[in-house]
Amino acid sequence: MVELKDDERLDYLLAEDLRIIQSPSVFAFSLDAVLLSKFAYLPIQKGNIIDLCTGNGIIPLLLSTRTKGKITGVEIQERLYDMATRSVAYNRLDGQIDIIHGDLKEMPKQLGHSKYDIVTCNPPYFVTPKEGKKNENEHFAIARHEILCTLEDVIRVSSQLLRQGGKFAMVHRPGRFLEIIELMKKYRLEPKRVQFVHPNKEKEANTLLIEGIKDGQPDLKILKPLFVYNKHSEYTDEVKEILYGEK
Repeated sequence: MVELKDDERLDYLLAEDLRIIQSPSVFAFSLDAVLLSKFAYLPIQKGNIIDLCTGNGIIPLLLSTRTKGKITGVEIQERLYDMATRSVAYNRLDGQIDIIHGDLKEMPKQLGHSKYDIVTCNPPYFVTPKEGKKNENEHFAIARHEILCTLEDVIRVSSQLLRQGGKFAMVHRPGRFLEIIELMKKYRLEPKRVQFVHPNKEKEANTLLIEGIKDGQPDLKILKPLFVYNKHSEYTDEVKEILYGEK
């Protein structure tokens, strides 16, 4: 059994035999998190993996289906941390996944430098707006805007946590692509793979997936674009496979 609080519900993760606690009053996971969990390289048998801005634990839960490595999630919002912890316990993944309630900026000091093989992150996408323009829901505002951490914080900390040759994978917005590249190079994360995600073939990309290697050699590969919907406004075969495991 799982304890559900207030307006929480227990949802299925579609392609996986897992359940996750969600709430309409807290920023729930989106397709972006699922895409990142499939995009990121993972060691199959062992390794140390850390997910920053872990939210309700969606990425650690999904990563656990692809690796036997140890996974740590870091979340600063207490309610989301609590939801993630209970979801991990419900799925009996306590032995593989550990959720930390804390500020990602403190993690290198708390956990140590160069300790991780993989860092993943689905960070806030937008710079902090002026007062009056932020979402009134604090959980939504922190998840969407760089209120508690910036893009540079995420990339700097990821580099500090990664061992040499370790991999960093992130989902973000194409409008900040050049800034992401500049910051990754600044902090010794050499960009290696990029994939742009489009709503459909008629629309410009609205999401990007990017991977870098700490102290890697320059050799950037642009993967073929991923289209979410077909002309009938249904998920494409590629997205169906990601979401439902369908071929």
